[in-house]
Amino acid sequence: MSTSSDLRAEHAVGADHAFFLLRTVFTVAPIAFGLDKFTQILCDWEIYLAPWINDIVPGSAHEAMLAVGVVEVVAGLLVAVRPQIGGWVVAARLAGIIVNLLTPGDFYDVALRDFGLLVGALALARLASDRVTR
Repeated sequence: MSTSSDLRAEHAVGADHAFFLLRTVFTVAPIAFGLDKFTQILCDWEIYLAPWINDIVPGSAHEAMLAVGVVEVVAGLLVAVRPQIGGWVVAARLAGIIVNLLTPGDFYDVALRDFGLLVGALALARLASDRVTR
């Protein structure tokens, strides 16, 4: 028979594992995607930039993607060192990406995937805040 303290300990271990997984993916993925804005090995990121955003940002679409790449690398590093803040930054970045993807009407599938990532980033921020208060 499990006691309530056993169940709390199991819950804490599960939360620790979830935190580790989320922290790892939200450190590595933004850094990898951010660096790829400079190399374009994975794809041509400029195709995802909504025309209205391209019209309001200074410079070219390529320069805008380079700026986004810098933001993504910084967000990933922030998750590594301060996940209670970095999780919120990654979530905000993903919200911006979702708005960008929904407005031209061409990338609903990618926007839906990024919504799932946004929820994961929010979960990371929440789990990280628990660790700061302990």
